[in-house]
Amino acid sequence: MAASLVFRLHDRGPEVVREVLLERGWEEYDEEEQEEEDWNLYWRGSAFRNSEYHNLWPWQRLNHHPKTVGITRKDCLARNLRRMRATFGSALYDFSPTAFILPNDYTRFLAEYNRLRVTRGPSVYWICKPVDLSRGRGIFVFEDIKDLVYDCSVIVQRYISNPLLISGYKFDLRIYVCVKSFHPLTVYIHQEGLARFATEKYDLSSLHNLFAHLTNTSINKLGPFYKTEKERVGQGCKWTMSKFRHFLHSQDINELLLWQRINNIVTLTLLTIAPSVPSCPNCVELFGFDVLVDVRFKPWLLEVNYSPALTLDCQADITVKKGLISDLIDLMNYTLTDSLRERAYQRQEYKQPCFHANQPSHATPELSKAKETKRKRSSGHTSQTLPLLNPLQQHEKRTQRQSRQHASVPAYRRHLLPVDLHAARGRIINTTATETHTDRTLNLILSPRSGTDVSAVNRRTCPALAPWLMDSRSPHVSEVTNRDDTETEAETDASSSIRDIPLRGQGFRRPAASWKLPDIHSGTHRPAMKKGQHVPPLRVGGFIRTFPFNAATLRASQHHLDVRTVIQELHKLTAQLATSEEDVRRDTSAGEDFDSLLWGPKDPPLLSQHFKPT
Repeated sequence: MAASLVFRLHDRGPEVVREVLLERGWEEYDEEEQEEEDWNLYWRGSAFRNSEYHNLWPWQRLNHHPKTVGITRKDCLARNLRRMRATFGSALYDFSPTAFILPNDYTRFLAEYNRLRVTRGPSVYWICKPVDLSRGRGIFVFEDIKDLVYDCSVIVQRYISNPLLISGYKFDLRIYVCVKSFHPLTVYIHQEGLARFATEKYDLSSLHNLFAHLTNTSINKLGPFYKTEKERVGQGCKWTMSKFRHFLHSQDINELLLWQRINNIVTLTLLTIAPSVPSCPNCVELFGFDVLVDVRFKPWLLEVNYSPALTLDCQADITVKKGLISDLIDLMNYTLTDSLRERAYQRQEYKQPCFHANQPSHATPELSKAKETKRKRSSGHTSQTLPLLNPLQQHEKRTQRQSRQHASVPAYRRHLLPVDLHAARGRIINTTATETHTDRTLNLILSPRSGTDVSAVNRRTCPALAPWLMDSRSPHVSEVTNRDDTETEAETDASSSIRDIPLRGQGFRRPAASWKLPDIHSGTHRPAMKKGQHVPPLRVGGFIRTFPFNAATLRASQHHLDVRTVIQELHKLTAQLATSEEDVRRDTSAGEDFDSLLWGPKDPPLLSQHFKPT
């Protein structure tokens, strides 16, 4: 029997990740009994250290990309959006109210405050948020500047005072976004998400009532009406995205256009940092985008969460988050057994693999010697040899631990089918690329206008070592981000700035070709691609690929990200969706073999099906 996949959790959480992985036949890492490189996935809510990126082995994955603080910390997000507005125009980046970072921007804020008081009267509302806190802590709404009191760095923005209400209750949407890669940029958005409600009716005359103005679960679950039955909203403060879609069907709006504008917010926000994020093929990132919809059905970005909460507070959480994590694991392209990690040991002249269950070897592995040398260096010891378990001892302890961990998991759930079989049961459709042309202005992308199982996973080539972290230009910064990874855990400061650190010389080194992850697309289920271009699958479980979405954006993201081309293509697509259905046409002149799904609707249509050829 081959070695199991191994996951490693920081600080024993989140529990839903452990539960899903154990049910899929994974094994939990034990640092006291296993080698330090003996894991496949390391999951943590805070940022990884620089050394953890540099020391990755080809079979290992981390759940965070480096240097994403540019969108997950409120002041950094405000600066990046301000920069993009200056470069590409305010009509395009108008999905977030202009933010003032205090105290530095106090003079600018005071000028804007006085200007609006003169032009619009006193009924202009503002919201103040600490830049480095999450879960609604320290947030307040005010109208008069005398109520603006702060003792730390904060951002102040115009308060969106006309939100769309459901039975009088304010809500926002938690959108789960997976960035599979920044180089090339590859983005998936999950079909399921959450609508999060305030637990008291919206009322501008009581700005101090947080239960009426904030939608954070950590705040509203402490409110007096959390457990009561509220009109249409029901008990608690969450809906699934499926239930919100049902609500949208009762509204007279262009639903596809709303979903596409939310998709645009995600893409345009990621474009602010994508060129500066170091390439790290062994990483994946799950962001939580919080989006508010106003009465004109215009979506607004509130913030981006670095580690979206995975606690299970209610049935909506269970429905959404367990499937979300399961689909994320599929998106990482793991096979049932860890052939890559096992092969690494075989290549170090093991007579049998280190974790082979049949005939463990008693030979001293060269890899263990390399690890021992590395441990000595990192701990400062030069002459003392650290004890290492021989393969037989490792095997015996592993067997005991697996028995304990899987004792509570039903036998039929301990091992799922290999991922390639799941893919074969699904279908991947890749047809002609969609390119459109329009003369409309850029504000069509986000301007207001009122009126399943397909499973496949991506093939990824992993480099032999970690040469992707060579960026010495960035200073060492503290990344206190919008962490929403738990409802009770305290904030942690972390750093993932990248320094120019030499590649390690210890351990084994193989040509890049030997580190390719298994190709799990079988037969006709492999996505069509042009020479030199890899086309990510359209869909993996509930994850819909939203970027690249056509041949032009695929080309624009292959080498150096062409942001202007991406923005032009977003404009074309959104302009088409804003057109009445009978007038929608598709330009087939490009003749590219590429297609995408429109994220958002219950049954996402293909672009080639929605835009009929002329």
